[in-house]
Amino acid sequence: MSAANPFALTATAPDTHALSGALTFATAAQALRECRGAGHAKTLDLAGVDAADSAGLAVLLALARDARAAGRPFAIANAPESLRALAQLAEVDGLLGLG
Repeated sequence: MSAANPFALTATAPDTHALSGALTFATAAQALRECRGAGHAKTLDLAGVDAADSAGLAVLLALARDARAAGRPFAIANAPESLRALAQLAEVDGLLGLG
């Protein structure tokens, strides 16, 4: 994990969790584990994410899939433009509601 932008997960409301720092290959396993263990947030707020790559995108896709399989609502708020662009390039922006 990078010391400059470590991953962090914070419950900011009963149904919202905020992610901050890096959502990258270096933090993806931790991010997925912590998000799954933190309960079922309806919304993930990514305003604090300062770095994201394809591994971070895969984490979001896994969380969205988990929610769909359980019949729970799931939304992403404040996705960084770089993550939106990556999702569009991979043609998965619609799966994450980023389209």
